[in-house]
Amino acid sequence: MALPVRTSFKHLHRFIHKFSSPKRSLSSGNTEPPGGGRVFSGIQPTGVPHLGNYLGALENWVGLQSQYPSVLYSIVDLHSITQSQDPAQLRSNILDMAASLLACGIDPERAVLFQQSQVPEHAELSWILGCLTSMPRLRHLPQWKMKSKLKNEGSVGLYTYPVLQAADILLYKSTHVPVGEDQVQHLELAQDLARIFNHRYGDLFPEPAALLSSTRKVKSLRDPSAKMSKSDPQTMATITVTDSPDAIALKVRRAVTDFTSEVTFDPETRPGVSNLVTIHAAMEAIGVEEAVLRARGMDTAAYKALVAEVLIQRLTPIREEIRRLREDRAHLEEVLARGARRARELAAPVLREVRHRVGFC
Repeated sequence: MALPVRTSFKHLHRFIHKFSSPKRSLSSGNTEPPGGGRVFSGIQPTGVPHLGNYLGALENWVGLQSQYPSVLYSIVDLHSITQSQDPAQLRSNILDMAASLLACGIDPERAVLFQQSQVPEHAELSWILGCLTSMPRLRHLPQWKMKSKLKNEGSVGLYTYPVLQAADILLYKSTHVPVGEDQVQHLELAQDLARIFNHRYGDLFPEPAALLSSTRKVKSLRDPSAKMSKSDPQTMATITVTDSPDAIALKVRRAVTDFTSEVTFDPETRPGVSNLVTIHAAMEAIGVEEAVLRARGMDTAAYKALVAEVLIQRLTPIREEIRRLREDRAHLEEVLARGARRARELAAPVLREVRHRVGFC
């Protein structure tokens, strides 16, 4: 039986995403993915998402709930501690992320939403898969190459981060994983480890397929050559889903464009204006050609006002729902606790089989 979702949340879900499909229950007694497959994805608890997170991942996550019969979304706090975390802030960030996911449209009646560290099978499977992984294989993955350079010398956790990602996916016999292009190599490791395990111990894991998002990457409003990032030191560069209407309007108004007033879409020569067109198109669920058509006769100043208004209309219900959910900590904790119980019902039999095949029992 699924956790009841409050009437106001259901209403918001329908308002934002304009779809209502039959509720599907996830069978807790069967670890095999049902017909149509099983989706798994995770997100780090870094506080509330920014616009790039929402358009690049979360909006897609919401849609997948109605496309697949079995869907799991995890707040991956084990991954988050590869960087130093203040414990109190981490606890707060986990609940903030849970509130954000619910407000964006993740429905715990149709998806298992849980906190990764509350399902200890993730860590044990990660160790077992790590023993099937070579050091050179990990050394060339983008996570290590990029972040270890920034830190000069990364931690063991950062080095084995992709193995834990593989364990997250394989633990549920996931068949599909929504990823960005920068994560494809990490998914390929999960595919490789599924093959290696199956070859050594007998078929158990399906090889998960990538679900690439069709949404273009949202760029920084201050540097359209870089991705929008929560860690950007320029406060005007990033829009979060909890920004006020005034903050959104100001950030869009100050977005870097160029000296040509006409609105066109040309990411190579006009990245700033093209970023605004990408945002406009994504928020209204139209193509970039249609967005440019709607901007006909506008200069970039007028177009920025249009884009800001579209963002405000779309994000205001989400911001208000996050604020409401934050005030009900007990509800958020219960959603995550119920999700963890449902996740463990799926994970525990798989790990028992892994342990048996490896020879532990």
